[in-house]
Amino acid sequence: MSGTLQNSQPRTSAPRRTVTWSTDLVAMGAAVVCVLVMWLCLSVWGGVDLAVSQNGQVREIGGVAVVLSAAVAGLLGVGTLRLLERSTRHALRIWTAVAIAVTLISALGPLAATSAAATGVLLAMHAIVAVVLIVSMHRIRRW
Repeated sequence: MSGTLQNSQPRTSAPRRTVTWSTDLVAMGAAVVCVLVMWLCLSVWGGVDLAVSQNGQVREIGGVAVVLSAAVAGLLGVGTLRLLERSTRHALRIWTAVAIAVTLISALGPLAATSAAATGVLLAMHAIVAVVLIVSMHRIRRW
């Protein structure tokens, strides 16, 4: 015997499961629903006036802006992840770092809110979209 194991097979990784766009869209929809419920609870029913001051003008943040912002952010995030998956084996790790960085940068916008309560709610809304998307993408791809 030469010291090698006989009948040993080369190790192969388990076949990768393909993730469909519909699965990612469900995760994006969950993020949109979560932020919409948060907006309803805190702004509409809770009475927090969501407004930001931009260039000397006050802009109210309504439900349409909340839904569209979350949907666009989700679509851009998932699109970025899918592009990374085509080019690198470490797509999820890279994407997570990028997603966290983008979330932190986007948190600068709510700092222009007209009240402390509005700032807190807007920061929480940014965070909920990021958390739902990041956790969902990890869960979907590591299932």
